[in-house]
Amino acid sequence: MYKNIMLKISGESLAGTNEQGFDFNILNDLAESIKKISSKNIKISIVLGGGNFIRGSSFTNGVVDRVTSDYMGMLGTVINSLALQSNLEKIGVPSRVMTAISINRVAEPYIKNKATRHLQKGRVVIFGSGTGNPFFSTDTAAVLRASEMRSDIIFKGTKVDGIYDKDPIKNKDAKKISNISYSNYLSKDIKVMDATAISLAKDSSLPIIIFSIMKSSNILDIIEGKGKYSIIK
Repeated sequence: MYKNIMLKISGESLAGTNEQGFDFNILNDLAESIKKISSKNIKISIVLGGGNFIRGSSFTNGVVDRVTSDYMGMLGTVINSLALQSNLEKIGVPSRVMTAISINRVAEPYIKNKATRHLQKGRVVIFGSGTGNPFFSTDTAAVLRASEMRSDIIFKGTKVDGIYDKDPIKNKDAKKISNISYSNYLSKDIKVMDATAISLAKDSSLPIIIFSIMKSSNILDIIEGKGKYSIIK
């Protein structure tokens, strides 16, 4: 049984079948699953993407520069973090949002020792605004915070149930890759997580499980040794 996990959820998956915003059924289901995991005395850290509002790297155009668009993306992650925290508190799960950029009216500034104490006291810690720096993805932020919080493993929730040799949504003949090494992942140029995140996970020997968040109870199944997923290690 894992004792300390990092949960990374893509922003797009929070939107469900919507193009933007939230699918509140997914958000509520995710909160309930986190409550059940927390009841097993597992420390939970969370990093949420912001792609259901804005993806900084793809928003860059002739008007908005890359640095500005990345900061806009960070604000999207804070919106998601506050929404999840509100749901968790509503169902009796103590949680804290900590951000790498200063937004003191709505969240605590990220301080490693304080975040560690929150986890030790049984609180769920949600890390918003990525690393606080442009040009770095929330995947990289998840691996960084997982390393700092000494997580056992990273759970990355997406719209598909693992890693495939090509997009399974567009290609019915896509083949699932259930187990892959960090080096093979990088050499195959797979796009589930970016190369910087995988390289950092390799350096920290942090295994990464890729699963579908569309049915968030999958997290519980995987923790209990069941469920469908792929693993990078």
